[in-house]
Amino acid sequence: MQTQTVINPQCNYSQTLKLSKISVIIPVHNEESSLPFVLADLPPVGRVLVVDNGSSDSSADIAVLHGALVTQEPRRGYGSACLKGIQFLSALAHTKNESPEVVVFIDGDYSDYPEELICLVKPIFEGRADFVLGSRLLGNMEKGAMPVQCRWGNRLACFLMWLFWGARYSDLGPFRAISWNALQKLNMEDQNFGWTVEMQVKAAIHKLRIQELPVRYRRRIGVSKISGTISGTIKAGYKILYTIAKYRWMTWGNQGKTEKN
Repeated sequence: MQTQTVINPQCNYSQTLKLSKISVIIPVHNEESSLPFVLADLPPVGRVLVVDNGSSDSSADIAVLHGALVTQEPRRGYGSACLKGIQFLSALAHTKNESPEVVVFIDGDYSDYPEELICLVKPIFEGRADFVLGSRLLGNMEKGAMPVQCRWGNRLACFLMWLFWGARYSDLGPFRAISWNALQKLNMEDQNFGWTVEMQVKAAIHKLRIQELPVRYRRRIGVSKISGTISGTIKAGYKILYTIAKYRWMTWGNQGKTEKN
């Protein structure tokens, strides 16, 4: 698998980007303070879908006021929200024949810079990539935006993906773009903390054309549900390592069967 890292991407808008063919999925849980900023800074894409993951605040109402579509996913979990977003887009594709060409995932906490969506989708529309990951560790990061344990956890996960599948990642960043056709091939399953690493592992297994681009990253608005608590950090770390081990075992088993045949 070939993985290309670009240090200084050119993010200028061009007509080839076809912004109307982009759907953005934003999983949220009590993000009423930050969500308005995320929605205001997004480029004018074809569809913005906010997946309300059991919020007790006015996140859903705010999304509607800003012109976003809203769907509910009461099952708690980052992966559950992302899966619901994909399910929603698939239903539109089947009932109205309105499938996107590119899907972008971004968090609702305003830690990423939504306007950099242009950077991520450009290689896909230009036919140079199937999956583009925004790397916080390669970009400019505000001091204190990512706890030390998250940095080391990311490095460990990326090292293991390189060791097992030859995938050269630097981050597990949630800001990412993928072509609709490639996303369908991955058959995503994880319902919580393993979502991001599952996508990256499967992208390597399916030999997608992968690019990493540096993105800016700042302190989020509010407290992180993962790195903001000790229990969240431990659960996330365990699930990420478990997911890597799971797919390593599966691919190792399949490799052994192929060699015997």
